[in-house]
Amino acid sequence: MADPAVQKFILKAMMSLPSPILRAMSGGGTVYRGGRTLDPRFQFLAAAAAKLPSMTTLSPDEARAASARGLAAMSGPPEPGVRNESLSIDGPNGPVRLRAYRPADQDSSAPLIIFAHFGGGVIGDLETCHAFCGILARTARTAVLSVDYRLAPDHRFPTGLDDVLAAFRWGRDNAARFGALPGAAAIGGDSMGGNFSAIVAQEMKRLGEAQPALQLLIYPAVDVASETPSMTTYGDAYPLSRPIMDWFMGHYMGPDADPADPRLSPDKTADLSGLAPAVVITAGFDPLVDQGEAYAKRLVAAGVPVTYRCYDSLAHGFTAFTGAVPAADAACREIARLVRAAFDAAKA
Repeated sequence: MADPAVQKFILKAMMSLPSPILRAMSGGGTVYRGGRTLDPRFQFLAAAAAKLPSMTTLSPDEARAASARGLAAMSGPPEPGVRNESLSIDGPNGPVRLRAYRPADQDSSAPLIIFAHFGGGVIGDLETCHAFCGILARTARTAVLSVDYRLAPDHRFPTGLDDVLAAFRWGRDNAARFGALPGAAAIGGDSMGGNFSAIVAQEMKRLGEAQPALQLLIYPAVDVASETPSMTTYGDAYPLSRPIMDWFMGHYMGPDADPADPRLSPDKTADLSGLAPAVVITAGFDPLVDQGEAYAKRLVAAGVPVTYRCYDSLAHGFTAFTGAVPAADAACREIARLVRAAFDAAKA
């Protein structure tokens, strides 16, 4: 197996090639689908991934290891001026590992952000979102608390969700420890982490607890019970395809789970009024793009302040590709600026 540093160097050199060359190396031509044009670097990575075994052929342990190796090569460097700290809290199912990020010029009047990584509830860890959490902390000028929630199938629904709920409550109650606004916390995540984040906001409403300061939903999975056109249009997309979505849910949901349960599909909640302001982000080449956009529209209709962006040329999971796809890095920084703008708007 090649040295990870060597793999990263080679990938960076390949990604620096002009777009026409990358498209030619990907089989030629521009990938245009559903009115969107795929970024040439994602096109190149998709062509390379097509030569490898699908995640659906792997065991969860094998998938985690393969994903970790691949994402390590894609990830950007640590963000300058951001220090991090590892810690653990007591959760309902045992200890929950966390990683705190603190920027050098932190604004103590901004809320702490609790963040949950992607991975379908089956893969991913603190390294999955390490680069993005650094970007988020530095650009939004606040502390970020990343959650290493338990994964299925060893810990099926709702274990991971319960870990994130526990981390949110603990972070909210201990925000001052991280130099953030005391007694306040935002919730955020991408893909399954976005699913958890939407549900946390809904759970706070159901239980009569204070809403998060903000919900950051990045290409969120908000409806595992319904079909949308994008599941067909982008059903064979990279890195998330329809078969991989099904593989994730097959491991994540227990045999008695109801896909329409709002704690699995938060878009099935009838009344979205009174929820926290939201920044909702989607990727164009993603089976989930339709449901993320639809959820943003439902929040707006319910009177929730929403900032929505769709990065048409990017694919699902782009927060982990900051070292390989310049457009992904740029999008991540813009997302962090949108979060900062939402915090500022709340203070105005």
